Amino acid sequence: MAYRKILAAIDRSELGQQVFEQALTMAKQEKAALMLFHCLPLENASLTPYTTLYSEDITQFSRSIRDQLTSETKEIQIWLAEYTQIASNQGIAAEWDWKIGDPGRWVRDIAQNWQADLIVTGRRGLQGIAEMFLGSVSNYIVHHAPCSVLVVQAEEKAVDK
Repeated sequence: MAYRKILAAIDRSELGQQVFEQALTMAKQEKAALMLFHCLPLENASLTPYTTLYSEDITQFSRSIRDQLTSETKEIQIWLAEYTQIASNQGIAAEWDWKIGDPGRWVRDIAQNWQADLIVTGRRGLQGIAEMFLGSVSNYIVHHAPCSVLVVQAEEKAVDK
């Protein structure tokens, strides 16, 4: 099957870098367009400064969250633009988008609206209770995507004994 539109669901982790590289390699092989997508989850700890919730009034708290969100979105936009430039420099038609909210649902919606043929995403390998409480974005994407999904497994780190 030929892929013409590849959506890479990336974050700013080492695994996100691996997902980007895999999606870029596939886009070059398939001569496909590339969409880079990042989602800032609402429950992001940097957006919820609970330590100040009770010491500041609600207006100040809202202003603090807005300021943190503004700062983080600027960083995300610069980061995504840099990745897009890397792809463009290698002859790949690339664009980017980002949203705030539930990553799995946003990836599904972006893939559907952009008419992606393939989603490339990462999997950290959470299992058991950790997966139950933290959820699994890759699991949601696999089960709800409107197209094929390639899941890049996080590389295991060597453990010193």
